[in-house]
Amino acid sequence: MDLSKHIRNAKLELAKVIFPTKGQVKQAYISVVIVVSVIAAFLALVDLVMSSFMSAVLG
Repeated sequence: MDLSKHIRNAKLELAKVIFPTKGQVKQAYISVVIVVSVIAAFLALVDLVMSSFMSAVLG
């Protein structure tokens, strides 16, 4: 397969790609930030509870 055919095929495949709109990217970004924040808060709470429990058991 030669290079020009490969480039032509790549362009054809790229034309099929549906890129997200600015609004979709913004919505996905906000969703990711919210989910990560909730998980971080949950893990911090679990860590606090477990460290308090371990301090009570050991101390």
